[in-house]
Amino acid sequence: MGLIQIELFATLDLVGQAPGGPDEDPEGFPYGGWQAPLVDETTGAQITAAYEGTDALLLGRRTYDIFAAYWPHQQGGEDGWIAELFNRVPKYVASRGRPDLSWAGSTQLGPDLAEAVREVRERHEQVRVVGSLDLVQTLLREQLFDRLDLWVHPILLGVGKKVFADGTVPTNLTLLRPPAASAKGTTHLRYARTPGTPPTGDMTTRSA
Repeated sequence: MGLIQIELFATLDLVGQAPGGPDEDPEGFPYGGWQAPLVDETTGAQITAAYEGTDALLLGRRTYDIFAAYWPHQQGGEDGWIAELFNRVPKYVASRGRPDLSWAGSTQLGPDLAEAVREVRERHEQVRVVGSLDLVQTLLREQLFDRLDLWVHPILLGVGKKVFADGTVPTNLTLLRPPAASAKGTTHLRYARTPGTPPTGDMTTRSA
């Protein structure tokens, strides 16, 4: 069985909507592209390292359309190896509609999303989920993820779709490495999902 790893970018109030650009997810959201001013060399290196070993992408429809319009046309340059990776590996798309799957290696997942994701996990060793907040909500709810990379950026927006929305089930996570902050204040957190549900306690019973 392979690993499903989620890559997410969030503000300090955990808004994850449209980090990449104004046209990414503009409906009712005036802050599209909020991530761009906060990316620096450290954050870029962290994101690059997170894709190492990827042998499949699992994407929501909106993210897939953005990627399919961009990455097939990128060659060489600083992001050339990411373009080569994304263009080479299989792409699995979660959509209720009929997406254009002309990007080589693209497949639409079946209507039973949870079962389809389980099949993808059996087929590949390292599956990456990038953005795709609606899909992420399903994966969180169904506990269909193994790792979570979260980049928390030092801004508050107050509006927008949240990374952890209503319906997220109680889940234990273990920090895999110490948090790493960039010069601009973005903090990278890498977690693994662990069995069981979060325990509770009573702080008044703790000894002084």
